[in-house]
Order: sequence, then structure tokens, then C-alpha cells
Amino acid sequence: MFFPIKKWAAADRPRERVRHLGVRALSTRELLALLIETGRQEREGVPARTAVELAGDLLAAFATHDGESSLRRLMHTPVAAIAGCVPGIGPAKATRILAGLELGRRAAEEARPDRERLVTARDVYEHMRYRLRDLDHEEFHVLLMSTQQELIRDVTVSQGTLDASLVHARQVFKHALSESAASVVVVHNHPSGEPLPSLDDRQVTFQLVSAGDFMGIPIFDHVIVGEGRYFSFRESGELRTGLGADPEPEPVLKAA
Repeated sequence: MFFPIKKWAAADRPRERVRHLGVRALSTRELLALLIETGRQEREGVPARTAVELAGDLLAAFATHDGESSLRRLMHTPVAAIAGCVPGIGPAKATRILAGLELGRRAAEEARPDRERLVTARDVYEHMRYRLRDLDHEEFHVLLMSTQQELIRDVTVSQGTLDASLVHARQVFKHALSESAASVVVVHNHPSGEPLPSLDDRQVTFQLVSAGDFMGIPIFDHVIVGEGRYFSFRESGELRTGLGADPEPEPVLKAA
């Protein structure tokens, strides 16, 4: 008995599954059905088929000798051969299928660009100094890092005087979660050129470190960029000091 996809439970429909679970949750047949888009209407004794069923028919038609379906065989087949292979798949559907497979092939061949590694506070300073040093306002950045301390993305979180009301942990960690960052480096500048941290700087750092511990995404460092020099909470030993007794800061490291 034919049962169209629109009458399926929402959780079983391929498009809804992509929206809620992502494309990796779908089977090859379901993904192919999204390219096919529409099923086949019953006519002249040929039974109706859903797009998912047509996708299964097509994979079966191009299965290898051991019965496994093969997208590699399908992607090297001309449009006319695909269109004539399974009733309900014409030239338009065959063209979409080949276009989707070709996009996948090109994506697989793309080389991931080398990511910059920011291992030390000096690396962070050199990466950010020219962007921040001449600003007449404070700017707070979040550097999302991989497990290898490679920079995934640089996100500007706020502009203006740094205080707890302007920088919220949710702003920092929503980006870290969306990019699957392993850790975070936060950076801001002091337009005065003097990078020693203020009380507000320490409060914000403590709040973010605490939130990072809770989220399982550690704050690797907080670097303040000044004129020709920087301050690193990690290198100064203050990264986890919080709001206790303020230790005497170590000398600010000079940039070469």
C-alpha cells in the first residue's frame, strides 16, 4: 500500500530529520531522496513510489556485484543512463543527483587551509596587535581554538569599556559551542597603551574561567594588548586567581 511521505510522522521525514538531527543522521537512501525530491505517481499499472523508495530502487540498480550500493558507480553514469534506469527518475532528477554527487566529490578534494597556531601569549599578541593597537575604544575578542591550539575563528564580542555588563559568558561560549572549540583565548586592548589589568578585567576573567570550567571549554588565556607590549593572565599566574587578594603582577612582557 502506497503511503506518501507527507503522511509520515514528522520525525521520520528526511527533511525534518535534517533540520533536527543534521545531515549525518540520514541514511544514504534518505539523502538521495532529498535530491530526487518527488516520488512517482501511479499510472498505467506502474505503482506509485515515494522519493525514498525511488532512491532505494536507484541504489539497488547500481549495486555492485556483492549487493552493496555504490554512489561511485552512479556518479560516473551519464544522465540518460540514470534517467532510463528506474521509472520515475527522468533527466531532471538525474541531473540533480549528479550535481549533488559532484559537489560531494569536489568538497572531498578541497584541501583545508592551514590554520594559524597560537600556542603562547606572544603568538596571540602578534596575531592581534595591528588590529587593536590604534583603536580609540576597547574591543573584546574571542579566539576559538582547536585541540592543537589552531585558530578556528576570531569573534568580536563587544566594543566599549570592558566590564561584566558588556561581556557575558553566554556570548563567549555560544560561539565556542557552535564551532566545537576545544578551548578559548579572550583578547582585548587598552587604548591608553598600558596593558596592566584593571579590577574589571580581573572580574570578567574570573567569570569566564568559572563558566568555562562548568561548560568544559577552558579559557586558555586572557591577553590584553597595549602599545608595543601585552599582559597575559596565564603567564602572570593570575588566570585562576579570581577576586581574591590581587597578586603583584609580573613585569609586562615586551614585544620584539
